[in-house]
Amino acid sequence: MGMGTASNLLFQSSDWNFETLAHTYDAIEEIALGDLGLDVYPNQLEIISSEQMLDAYSSVGMPLMYQHWSFGKRFVFEDHLYRRGRRGLAYELVINSNPCITYLMEENTMAMQALVTAHAAFGHNHFFKNNYLFRQWTDATAILSYMDFAKKYIAKCEERHGTPAVEAILDSAHALMEQGVFRYRRPPRLSSEKERERMRERLEYEEQTYSDLWRTLPPSGENNDPTQLEKELAERKKSLNLPEENLLYFLEKTSLILEPWQREILRIVRVIAQYFYPQRQTKVMNEGCATFVHYTLMNKLFDQGKISEGAMLEILQSHTNVVFQPGFDDPRFPGINPYALGFAMMQDIERICVAPTAEDRDWFPDIAGTGNWRETLLDAWANHRDESFILQFLSPALIRKFRLFLLTDEADDNFCEVASIHNERGYEALRGALARSYDIGVNQPDIQVMDVDLLGDRHLRLQHNVKDGVLLEENSRDSTLRHVRHLWGYEVSLAGVDAETGETLYECSTEELSD
Repeated sequence: MGMGTASNLLFQSSDWNFETLAHTYDAIEEIALGDLGLDVYPNQLEIISSEQMLDAYSSVGMPLMYQHWSFGKRFVFEDHLYRRGRRGLAYELVINSNPCITYLMEENTMAMQALVTAHAAFGHNHFFKNNYLFRQWTDATAILSYMDFAKKYIAKCEERHGTPAVEAILDSAHALMEQGVFRYRRPPRLSSEKERERMRERLEYEEQTYSDLWRTLPPSGENNDPTQLEKELAERKKSLNLPEENLLYFLEKTSLILEPWQREILRIVRVIAQYFYPQRQTKVMNEGCATFVHYTLMNKLFDQGKISEGAMLEILQSHTNVVFQPGFDDPRFPGINPYALGFAMMQDIERICVAPTAEDRDWFPDIAGTGNWRETLLDAWANHRDESFILQFLSPALIRKFRLFLLTDEADDNFCEVASIHNERGYEALRGALARSYDIGVNQPDIQVMDVDLLGDRHLRLQHNVKDGVLLEENSRDSTLRHVRHLWGYEVSLAGVDAETGETLYECSTEELSD
Protein backbone atom coordinates (compact mmCIF):
# COMPACT_ATOMS: atom_id res chain seq x y z
CA MET A 1 0.00 0.00 0.00
CA GLY A 2 1.51 3.33 -1.05
CA MET A 3 2.17 6.08 1.47
CA GLY A 4 2.45 9.42 -0.31
CA THR A 5 5.44 11.55 0.59
CA ALA A 6 4.54 15.23 0.45
CA SER A 7 6.64 15.80 -2.68
CA ASN A 8 4.98 12.96 -4.57
CA LEU A 9 1.38 13.97 -3.82
CA LEU A 10 -0.76 15.47 -6.59
CA PHE A 11 -2.52 17.68 -4.04
CA GLN A 12 -2.20 18.19 -0.30
CA SER A 13 -5.35 20.00 0.75
CA SER A 14 -8.99 20.14 -0.22
CA ASP A 15 -8.44 23.45 -2.05
CA TRP A 16 -7.79 23.34 -5.75
CA ASN A 17 -6.68 25.62 -8.56
CA PHE A 18 -6.41 25.08 -12.30
CA GLU A 19 -2.80 23.99 -12.06
CA THR A 20 -3.67 21.22 -9.55
CA LEU A 21 -6.59 20.15 -11.75
CA ALA A 22 -4.39 19.94 -14.85
CA HIS A 23 -1.70 18.05 -12.98
CA THR A 24 -4.15 15.53 -11.57
CA TYR A 25 -5.88 15.16 -14.94
CA ASP A 26 -2.54 14.19 -16.54
CA ALA A 27 -1.82 11.57 -13.86
CA ILE A 28 -5.32 10.06 -14.27
CA GLU A 29 -5.04 10.07 -18.07
CA GLU A 30 -1.74 8.23 -17.97
CA ILE A 31 -3.23 5.27 -16.08
CA ALA A 32 -6.59 5.36 -17.91
CA LEU A 33 -5.03 5.12 -21.37
CA GLY A 34 -1.78 3.34 -20.54
CA ASP A 35 -2.93 0.75 -18.01
CA LEU A 36 -6.68 0.29 -18.54
CA GLY A 37 -6.49 0.80 -22.30
CA LEU A 38 -9.38 3.27 -22.47
CA ASP A 39 -10.13 5.15 -25.66
CA VAL A 40 -11.78 8.55 -25.15
CA TYR A 41 -12.98 11.66 -26.96
CA PRO A 42 -10.94 14.82 -26.23
CA ASN A 43 -12.03 16.15 -22.83
CA GLN A 44 -13.36 19.58 -21.98
CA LEU A 45 -13.73 20.27 -18.23
CA GLU A 46 -16.01 23.11 -17.17
CA ILE A 47 -16.22 24.53 -13.67
CA ILE A 48 -19.72 25.59 -12.67
CA SER A 49 -21.55 26.61 -9.47
CA SER A 50 -24.10 24.40 -7.70
CA GLU A 51 -26.81 26.76 -8.97
CA GLN A 52 -25.68 26.20 -12.57
CA MET A 53 -25.39 22.47 -11.92
CA LEU A 54 -29.01 22.40 -10.75
CA ASP A 55 -30.00 24.33 -13.82
CA ALA A 56 -28.20 21.95 -16.16
CA TYR A 57 -29.54 18.96 -14.20
CA SER A 58 -33.11 20.06 -14.59
CA SER A 59 -32.82 20.66 -18.34
CA VAL A 60 -32.05 16.96 -18.94
CA GLY A 61 -28.34 17.60 -18.62
CA MET A 62 -27.93 19.61 -21.81
CA PRO A 63 -25.96 22.85 -21.52
CA LEU A 64 -27.67 24.48 -24.49
CA MET A 65 -31.21 23.38 -23.78
CA TYR A 66 -34.24 25.38 -24.87
CA GLN A 67 -36.60 26.74 -22.21
CA HIS A 68 -39.63 24.74 -21.11
CA TRP A 69 -41.71 24.95 -17.95
CA SER A 70 -41.11 21.27 -17.08
CA PHE A 71 -37.40 22.04 -16.65
CA GLY A 72 -38.26 24.83 -14.20
CA LYS A 73 -40.45 22.44 -12.24
CA ARG A 74 -37.61 19.95 -12.07
CA PHE A 75 -35.18 22.72 -11.03
CA VAL A 76 -37.37 23.67 -8.05
CA PHE A 77 -37.64 20.01 -7.02
CA GLU A 78 -33.88 19.36 -7.28
CA ASP A 79 -33.05 22.67 -5.59
CA HIS A 80 -35.38 21.85 -2.70
CA LEU A 81 -33.69 18.45 -2.18
CA TYR A 82 -30.22 19.98 -2.44
CA ARG A 83 -30.94 22.77 0.06
CA ARG A 84 -32.35 20.22 2.52
CA GLY A 85 -29.22 18.12 2.11
CA ARG A 86 -31.17 15.16 0.73
CA ARG A 87 -29.23 15.07 -2.49
CA GLY A 88 -25.45 15.32 -2.60
CA LEU A 89 -25.83 16.98 -5.96
CA ALA A 90 -24.55 14.79 -8.78
CA TYR A 91 -20.88 15.36 -8.40
CA GLU A 92 -20.73 15.38 -12.13
CA LEU A 93 -22.62 15.89 -15.29
CA VAL A 94 -21.13 14.60 -18.51
CA ILE A 95 -22.26 15.16 -22.06
CA ASN A 96 -22.03 12.56 -24.81
CA SER A 97 -20.41 14.88 -27.31
CA ASN A 98 -17.11 15.33 -29.08
CA PRO A 99 -15.29 16.95 -27.31
CA CYS A 100 -16.75 15.26 -24.22
CA ILE A 101 -17.84 17.94 -21.75
CA THR A 102 -17.60 17.25 -18.02
CA TYR A 103 -18.96 19.73 -15.50
CA LEU A 104 -17.14 20.00 -12.16
CA MET A 105 -18.83 21.85 -9.32
CA GLU A 106 -16.68 24.64 -7.95
CA GLU A 107 -17.75 23.73 -4.38
CA ASN A 108 -16.16 20.26 -4.72
CA THR A 109 -12.97 19.53 -2.83
CA MET A 110 -9.87 18.59 -4.85
CA ALA A 111 -10.35 14.91 -3.94
CA MET A 112 -13.87 15.08 -5.41
CA GLN A 113 -12.61 16.81 -8.56
CA ALA A 114 -10.12 13.95 -9.04
CA LEU A 115 -12.87 11.35 -8.51
CA VAL A 116 -15.25 13.09 -10.93
CA THR A 117 -12.56 13.50 -13.58
CA ALA A 118 -11.83 9.76 -13.45
CA HIS A 119 -15.54 8.84 -13.34
CA ALA A 120 -16.89 11.11 -16.05
CA ALA A 121 -14.03 12.34 -18.24
CA PHE A 122 -12.62 8.81 -18.59
CA GLY A 123 -15.28 6.25 -17.53
CA HIS A 124 -18.39 7.72 -19.16
CA ASN A 125 -16.36 9.22 -21.99
CA HIS A 126 -14.91 5.83 -22.95
CA PHE A 127 -18.36 4.25 -22.79
CA PHE A 128 -19.95 6.95 -24.97
CA LYS A 129 -17.23 6.64 -27.57
CA ASN A 130 -17.06 2.84 -27.76
CA ASN A 131 -20.44 1.30 -26.92
CA TYR A 132 -22.17 0.06 -30.08
CA LEU A 133 -25.53 1.68 -29.21
CA PHE A 134 -24.02 5.14 -28.94
CA ARG A 135 -21.98 4.62 -32.09
CA GLN A 136 -25.06 3.48 -33.97
CA TRP A 137 -27.66 5.92 -32.65
CA THR A 138 -25.96 9.17 -31.68
CA ASP A 139 -23.75 11.62 -33.47
CA ALA A 140 -21.45 12.97 -30.77
CA THR A 141 -19.78 15.42 -33.14
CA ALA A 142 -22.97 17.15 -34.26
CA ILE A 143 -25.03 17.27 -31.06
CA LEU A 144 -23.63 20.51 -29.57
CA SER A 145 -24.16 22.58 -32.70
CA TYR A 146 -27.60 21.00 -33.05
CA MET A 147 -28.57 21.95 -29.48
CA ASP A 148 -27.32 25.47 -30.12
CA PHE A 149 -29.50 25.66 -33.24
CA ALA A 150 -32.51 24.22 -31.33
CA LYS A 151 -32.25 26.77 -28.54
CA LYS A 152 -32.01 29.70 -30.97
CA TYR A 153 -34.77 28.36 -33.20
CA ILE A 154 -37.23 27.91 -30.35
CA ALA A 155 -36.42 31.38 -28.98
CA LYS A 156 -37.08 32.80 -32.48
CA CYS A 157 -40.42 30.95 -32.65
CA GLU A 158 -41.39 32.44 -29.28
CA GLU A 159 -40.70 35.93 -30.58
CA ARG A 160 -42.59 35.36 -33.78
CA HIS A 161 -45.56 33.24 -32.63
CA GLY A 162 -45.76 33.99 -28.90
CA THR A 163 -44.65 31.87 -25.95
CA PRO A 164 -48.06 30.21 -25.33
CA ALA A 165 -48.21 28.83 -28.89
CA VAL A 166 -44.68 27.41 -28.63
CA GLU A 167 -45.33 26.00 -25.13
CA ALA A 168 -48.45 24.22 -26.39
CA ILE A 169 -46.50 22.41 -29.13
CA LEU A 170 -43.64 21.59 -26.77
CA ASP A 171 -46.07 20.22 -24.16
CA SER A 172 -47.59 17.83 -26.69
CA ALA A 173 -44.23 16.86 -28.17
CA HIS A 174 -42.72 16.18 -24.71
CA ALA A 175 -45.74 14.04 -23.78
CA LEU A 176 -44.92 11.81 -26.78
CA MET A 177 -41.14 11.78 -26.30
CA GLU A 178 -40.98 8.08 -25.36
CA GLN A 179 -42.93 7.23 -28.51
CA GLY A 180 -40.68 9.50 -30.56
CA VAL A 181 -37.75 7.19 -31.17
CA PHE A 182 -36.72 4.74 -33.86
CA ARG A 183 -36.02 1.48 -32.07
CA TYR A 184 -35.26 -0.74 -35.03
CA ARG A 185 -34.21 1.32 -37.99
CA ARG A 186 -31.38 3.79 -37.89
CA PRO A 187 -32.34 7.43 -37.49
CA PRO A 188 -30.93 9.78 -40.10
CA ARG A 189 -27.66 11.47 -39.16
CA LEU A 190 -27.84 15.03 -37.86
CA SER A 191 -27.30 17.42 -40.73
CA SER A 192 -24.85 20.30 -40.91
CA GLU A 193 -25.86 23.96 -40.46
CA LYS A 194 -25.93 24.49 -44.25
CA GLU A 195 -28.28 21.60 -44.84
CA ARG A 196 -30.54 22.79 -42.03
CA GLU A 197 -30.75 26.22 -43.65
CA ARG A 198 -31.76 24.62 -46.96
CA MET A 199 -34.40 22.54 -45.21
CA ARG A 200 -35.76 25.63 -43.52
CA GLU A 201 -36.20 27.31 -46.90
CA ARG A 202 -37.88 24.19 -48.26
CA LEU A 203 -40.28 24.19 -45.32
CA GLU A 204 -41.27 27.78 -46.02
CA TYR A 205 -41.94 26.86 -49.64
CA GLU A 206 -43.91 23.75 -48.67
CA GLU A 207 -46.06 25.88 -46.41
CA GLN A 208 -47.36 27.77 -49.44
CA THR A 209 -47.86 24.76 -51.71
CA TYR A 210 -48.75 21.90 -49.35
CA SER A 211 -52.47 22.50 -48.81
CA ASP A 212 -53.11 22.85 -52.56
CA LEU A 213 -51.74 19.36 -53.09
CA TRP A 214 -54.69 17.85 -51.18
CA ARG A 215 -57.21 19.72 -53.30
CA THR A 216 -55.84 18.26 -56.53
CA LEU A 217 -56.27 14.62 -55.45
CA PRO A 218 -59.46 12.93 -56.67
CA PRO A 219 -62.03 12.30 -53.92
CA SER A 220 -62.07 8.69 -52.73
CA GLY A 221 -65.71 8.24 -53.76
CA GLU A 222 -68.36 6.16 -52.09
CA ASN A 223 -66.93 2.79 -52.94
CA ASN A 224 -68.34 -0.02 -50.84
CA ASP A 225 -66.65 -2.89 -52.67
CA PRO A 226 -64.76 -4.73 -49.87
CA THR A 227 -61.91 -5.98 -52.08
CA GLN A 228 -61.45 -2.48 -53.48
CA LEU A 229 -61.43 -1.04 -49.93
CA GLU A 230 -58.84 -3.58 -48.85
CA LYS A 231 -56.70 -2.73 -51.84
CA GLU A 232 -56.93 0.98 -51.03
CA LEU A 233 -55.96 0.28 -47.43
CA ALA A 234 -52.92 -1.74 -48.52
CA GLU A 235 -51.81 0.99 -50.93
CA ARG A 236 -52.33 3.66 -48.31
CA LYS A 237 -50.24 1.80 -45.78
CA LYS A 238 -47.52 1.27 -48.33
CA SER A 239 -47.37 4.91 -49.40
CA LEU A 240 -47.27 6.11 -45.78
CA ASN A 241 -44.81 3.40 -44.63
CA LEU A 242 -47.26 2.04 -42.08
CA PRO A 243 -47.18 0.68 -39.46
CA GLU A 244 -44.86 3.35 -37.99
CA GLU A 245 -43.44 3.04 -34.46
CA ASN A 246 -42.13 6.62 -34.22
CA LEU A 247 -45.20 8.69 -33.44
CA LEU A 248 -43.43 12.07 -33.42
CA TYR A 249 -41.84 11.32 -36.78
CA PHE A 250 -45.20 10.34 -38.29
CA LEU A 251 -46.91 13.51 -36.99
CA GLU A 252 -44.05 15.72 -38.12
CA LYS A 253 -44.17 14.31 -41.65
CA THR A 254 -47.91 13.70 -42.11
CA SER A 255 -50.02 16.02 -39.95
CA LEU A 256 -52.09 18.34 -42.14
CA ILE A 257 -52.56 21.07 -39.55
CA LEU A 258 -49.01 21.79 -38.41
CA GLU A 259 -47.20 24.83 -39.68
CA PRO A 260 -43.55 24.45 -40.74
CA TRP A 261 -42.20 25.94 -37.49
CA GLN A 262 -44.33 23.47 -35.50
CA ARG A 263 -42.99 20.56 -37.53
CA GLU A 264 -39.46 21.76 -36.86
CA ILE A 265 -40.14 21.82 -33.09
CA LEU A 266 -41.46 18.25 -33.29
CA ARG A 267 -38.28 17.29 -35.08
CA ILE A 268 -36.13 18.96 -32.39
CA VAL A 269 -37.88 17.06 -29.58
CA ARG A 270 -37.59 13.83 -31.60
CA VAL A 271 -33.86 14.30 -32.19
CA ILE A 272 -33.33 14.85 -28.45
CA ALA A 273 -35.43 11.79 -27.54
CA GLN A 274 -33.35 9.71 -29.97
CA TYR A 275 -30.12 11.09 -28.51
CA PHE A 276 -31.10 9.88 -25.02
CA TYR A 277 -32.41 6.52 -26.25
CA PRO A 278 -29.12 4.57 -25.79
CA GLN A 279 -28.69 6.05 -22.31
CA ARG A 280 -31.97 4.49 -21.22
CA GLN A 281 -30.74 1.05 -22.35
CA THR A 282 -27.30 1.21 -20.76
CA LYS A 283 -27.82 2.73 -17.30
CA VAL A 284 -26.27 -0.21 -15.42
CA MET A 285 -23.36 -0.55 -17.83
CA ASN A 286 -22.64 3.16 -18.24
CA GLU A 287 -22.66 3.91 -14.50
CA GLY A 288 -20.95 0.61 -13.72
CA CYS A 289 -18.19 1.38 -16.22
CA ALA A 290 -17.64 4.93 -14.87
CA THR A 291 -17.66 3.70 -11.25
CA PHE A 292 -15.31 0.79 -11.96
CA VAL A 293 -12.95 3.14 -13.81
CA HIS A 294 -12.83 5.76 -11.03
CA TYR A 295 -12.39 3.10 -8.35
CA THR A 296 -9.55 1.41 -10.23
CA LEU A 297 -7.81 4.67 -11.15
CA MET A 298 -8.04 6.21 -7.67
CA ASN A 299 -6.68 3.04 -6.05
CA LYS A 300 -3.84 2.98 -8.54
CA LEU A 301 -2.94 6.61 -7.76
CA PHE A 302 -3.04 5.81 -4.05
CA ASP A 303 -0.74 2.79 -4.58
CA GLN A 304 1.66 5.07 -6.46
CA GLY A 305 1.71 7.40 -3.45
CA LYS A 306 0.07 10.25 -5.39
CA ILE A 307 -3.03 10.56 -3.20
CA SER A 308 -2.91 10.93 0.59
CA GLU A 309 -4.79 8.64 2.98
CA GLY A 310 -7.10 11.52 3.95
CA ALA A 311 -8.06 12.18 0.32
CA MET A 312 -8.51 8.45 -0.31
CA LEU A 313 -10.88 8.16 2.67
CA GLU A 314 -12.98 11.00 1.29
CA ILE A 315 -13.02 9.36 -2.16
CA LEU A 316 -13.99 5.97 -0.70
CA GLN A 317 -16.76 7.50 1.40
CA SER A 318 -18.25 9.12 -1.69
CA HIS A 319 -17.77 5.90 -3.68
CA THR A 320 -19.55 3.89 -0.97
CA ASN A 321 -22.52 6.28 -1.05
CA VAL A 322 -22.77 5.88 -4.82
CA VAL A 323 -22.77 2.07 -4.76
CA PHE A 324 -24.92 1.69 -1.62
CA GLN A 325 -27.70 -0.85 -2.14
CA PRO A 326 -30.42 -0.70 0.53
CA GLY A 327 -32.22 -3.98 1.32
CA PHE A 328 -35.74 -4.50 -0.04
CA ASP A 329 -37.19 -3.93 3.47
CA ASP A 330 -35.28 -0.65 3.91
CA PRO A 331 -37.47 2.48 3.61
CA ARG A 332 -34.78 3.91 1.27
CA PHE A 333 -35.09 1.00 -1.18
CA PRO A 334 -35.69 2.44 -4.68
CA GLY A 335 -35.13 -0.79 -6.60
CA ILE A 336 -31.75 -2.08 -7.72
CA ASN A 337 -29.17 0.72 -7.75
CA PRO A 338 -27.63 0.69 -11.27
CA TYR A 339 -24.29 1.94 -9.87
CA ALA A 340 -24.23 -0.90 -7.34
CA LEU A 341 -25.17 -3.65 -9.80
CA GLY A 342 -22.93 -2.40 -12.62
CA PHE A 343 -19.88 -1.89 -10.40
CA ALA A 344 -20.36 -5.23 -8.63
CA MET A 345 -20.65 -7.10 -11.95
CA MET A 346 -17.50 -5.47 -13.33
CA GLN A 347 -15.50 -6.21 -10.20
CA ASP A 348 -16.87 -9.75 -10.37
CA ILE A 349 -15.62 -10.11 -13.97
CA GLU A 350 -12.17 -9.02 -12.79
CA ARG A 351 -12.33 -11.60 -9.96
CA ILE A 352 -13.48 -14.42 -12.32
CA CYS A 353 -10.61 -13.65 -14.73
CA VAL A 354 -7.99 -13.53 -11.96
CA ALA A 355 -9.10 -15.88 -9.17
CA PRO A 356 -12.04 -18.05 -10.24
CA THR A 357 -13.81 -20.66 -8.12
CA ALA A 358 -14.82 -24.05 -9.54
CA GLU A 359 -18.35 -22.68 -9.96
CA ASP A 360 -17.02 -19.72 -12.01
CA ARG A 361 -15.14 -22.15 -14.27
CA ASP A 362 -18.40 -23.99 -14.93
CA TRP A 363 -20.40 -20.85 -15.66
CA PHE A 364 -17.75 -18.79 -17.48
CA PRO A 365 -15.32 -21.21 -19.12
CA ASP A 366 -14.22 -18.59 -21.70
CA ILE A 367 -12.93 -16.02 -19.23
CA ALA A 368 -12.31 -17.85 -15.92
CA GLY A 369 -8.65 -17.75 -14.93
CA THR A 370 -7.45 -16.11 -18.15
CA GLY A 371 -6.24 -13.00 -16.30
CA ASN A 372 -7.58 -10.94 -19.21
CA TRP A 373 -10.03 -8.81 -17.21
CA ARG A 374 -9.11 -5.61 -19.07
CA GLU A 375 -9.87 -7.11 -22.50
CA THR A 376 -13.01 -8.80 -21.20
CA LEU A 377 -14.37 -5.52 -19.79
CA LEU A 378 -13.40 -3.44 -22.83
CA ASP A 379 -15.19 -5.97 -25.01
CA ALA A 380 -18.29 -6.01 -22.77
CA TRP A 381 -18.45 -2.18 -22.63
CA ALA A 382 -18.31 -2.02 -26.42
CA ASN A 383 -20.74 -4.80 -27.34
CA HIS A 384 -23.53 -5.00 -24.77
CA ARG A 385 -26.51 -3.15 -23.41
CA ASP A 386 -27.89 -3.74 -19.90
CA GLU A 387 -30.12 -6.63 -20.86
CA SER A 388 -27.49 -8.66 -22.75
CA PHE A 389 -24.74 -7.77 -20.26
CA ILE A 390 -26.73 -9.13 -17.30
CA LEU A 391 -27.82 -12.17 -19.30
CA GLN A 392 -24.22 -13.04 -20.11
CA PHE A 393 -22.25 -11.97 -17.04
CA LEU A 394 -24.39 -12.08 -13.88
CA SER A 395 -22.78 -14.83 -11.78
CA PRO A 396 -24.32 -17.11 -9.14
CA ALA A 397 -21.83 -15.62 -6.63
CA LEU A 398 -23.28 -12.15 -7.25
CA ILE A 399 -26.87 -13.39 -7.15
CA ARG A 400 -26.11 -14.70 -3.65
CA LYS A 401 -24.34 -11.51 -2.65
CA PHE A 402 -27.33 -9.38 -3.71
CA ARG A 403 -29.67 -12.02 -2.19
CA LEU A 404 -31.83 -12.01 -5.30
CA PHE A 405 -34.83 -14.27 -5.61
CA LEU A 406 -37.70 -14.41 -8.05
CA LEU A 407 -41.37 -14.02 -7.23
CA THR A 408 -44.18 -14.81 -9.64
CA ASP A 409 -47.08 -12.49 -9.13
CA GLU A 410 -50.06 -13.36 -11.29
CA ALA A 411 -52.96 -10.90 -11.24
CA ASP A 412 -55.45 -13.77 -10.81
CA ASP A 413 -53.68 -15.24 -7.75
CA ASN A 414 -54.12 -13.93 -4.23
CA PHE A 415 -50.59 -14.99 -3.28
CA CYS A 416 -47.00 -14.53 -4.48
CA GLU A 417 -44.92 -17.58 -5.16
CA VAL A 418 -41.14 -17.76 -4.75
CA ALA A 419 -40.44 -19.21 -8.18
CA SER A 420 -36.64 -19.32 -8.26
CA ILE A 421 -34.11 -19.85 -5.51
CA HIS A 422 -30.36 -20.31 -5.38
CA ASN A 423 -29.83 -23.51 -7.33
CA GLU A 424 -28.62 -24.21 -10.85
CA ARG A 425 -31.97 -23.68 -12.58
CA GLY A 426 -32.87 -20.89 -10.23
CA TYR A 427 -29.74 -18.89 -11.14
CA GLU A 428 -30.56 -19.18 -14.84
CA ALA A 429 -34.17 -18.08 -14.32
CA LEU A 430 -33.17 -15.21 -12.04
CA ARG A 431 -30.59 -13.97 -14.47
CA GLY A 432 -33.09 -14.11 -17.34
CA ALA A 433 -35.80 -12.31 -15.37
CA LEU A 434 -33.47 -9.56 -14.18
CA ALA A 435 -32.11 -9.08 -17.71
CA ARG A 436 -35.65 -8.82 -19.13
CA SER A 437 -36.50 -6.11 -16.62
CA TYR A 438 -33.86 -3.93 -18.32
CA ASP A 439 -35.21 -4.49 -21.82
CA ILE A 440 -36.88 -1.31 -23.05
CA GLY A 441 -38.78 -3.29 -25.67
CA VAL A 442 -40.52 -5.21 -22.89
CA ASN A 443 -41.02 -2.35 -20.46
CA GLN A 444 -42.29 0.38 -22.71
CA PRO A 445 -45.65 0.25 -24.40
CA ASP A 446 -45.40 -0.69 -28.06
CA ILE A 447 -47.71 1.78 -29.82
CA GLN A 448 -47.80 2.05 -33.59
CA VAL A 449 -49.59 4.12 -36.20
CA MET A 450 -51.69 1.56 -38.09
CA ASP A 451 -53.83 3.51 -40.52
CA VAL A 452 -55.11 6.93 -41.57
CA ASP A 453 -57.29 7.86 -44.51
CA LEU A 454 -55.89 11.24 -45.50
CA LEU A 455 -58.50 11.73 -48.22
CA GLY A 456 -61.45 10.60 -46.12
CA ASP A 457 -62.22 11.52 -42.51
CA ARG A 458 -58.50 11.67 -41.60
CA HIS A 459 -59.15 9.51 -38.54
CA LEU A 460 -55.77 8.41 -37.14
CA ARG A 461 -55.74 4.84 -35.83
CA LEU A 462 -53.11 3.78 -33.31
CA GLN A 463 -52.55 0.29 -31.97
CA HIS A 464 -51.11 -0.72 -28.59
CA ASN A 465 -49.61 -4.21 -28.78
CA VAL A 466 -50.37 -5.51 -25.29
CA LYS A 467 -47.76 -7.83 -23.78
CA ASP A 468 -48.52 -10.10 -20.79
CA GLY A 469 -51.88 -8.41 -20.29
CA VAL A 470 -50.27 -5.13 -19.11
CA LEU A 471 -52.63 -2.30 -20.06
CA LEU A 472 -51.95 1.44 -20.08
CA GLU A 473 -52.90 3.53 -17.08
CA GLU A 474 -56.15 5.23 -18.17
CA ASN A 475 -55.52 8.82 -17.08
CA SER A 476 -52.11 9.11 -18.71
CA ARG A 477 -53.36 7.18 -21.76
CA ASP A 478 -56.24 9.63 -22.26
CA SER A 479 -54.17 12.76 -21.71
CA THR A 480 -51.53 11.45 -24.13
CA LEU A 481 -54.24 10.82 -26.75
CA ARG A 482 -55.37 14.43 -26.35
CA HIS A 483 -51.79 15.53 -27.08
CA VAL A 484 -51.74 13.37 -30.23
CA ARG A 485 -55.04 14.93 -31.30
CA HIS A 486 -53.63 18.40 -30.68
CA LEU A 487 -50.79 17.68 -33.13
CA TRP A 488 -52.93 15.72 -35.61
CA GLY A 489 -56.02 17.95 -35.67
CA TYR A 490 -58.57 15.18 -36.29
CA GLU A 491 -59.98 12.22 -34.41
CA VAL A 492 -57.46 9.79 -32.94
CA SER A 493 -58.31 6.31 -31.66
CA LEU A 494 -56.26 3.68 -29.88
CA ALA A 495 -56.96 -0.06 -29.92
CA GLY A 496 -55.27 -2.41 -27.45
CA VAL A 497 -54.52 -5.73 -29.17
CA ASP A 498 -53.14 -8.79 -27.40
CA ALA A 499 -49.69 -9.39 -28.90
CA GLU A 500 -50.08 -13.18 -28.57
CA THR A 501 -53.65 -13.83 -29.74
CA GLY A 502 -54.42 -10.71 -31.83
CA GLU A 503 -57.64 -10.24 -29.83
CA THR A 504 -58.79 -6.63 -29.33
CA LEU A 505 -58.81 -5.92 -25.58
CA TYR A 506 -60.01 -2.31 -25.57
CA GLU A 507 -60.67 0.64 -27.83
CA CYS A 508 -60.85 4.32 -27.02
CA SER A 509 -61.06 7.47 -29.07
CA THR A 510 -60.63 11.22 -28.58
CA GLU A 511 -64.29 11.64 -29.52
CA GLU A 512 -65.26 9.96 -26.26
CA LEU A 513 -62.87 12.05 -24.14
CA SER A 514 -64.22 15.21 -22.55
CA ASP A 515 -61.68 18.00 -22.88
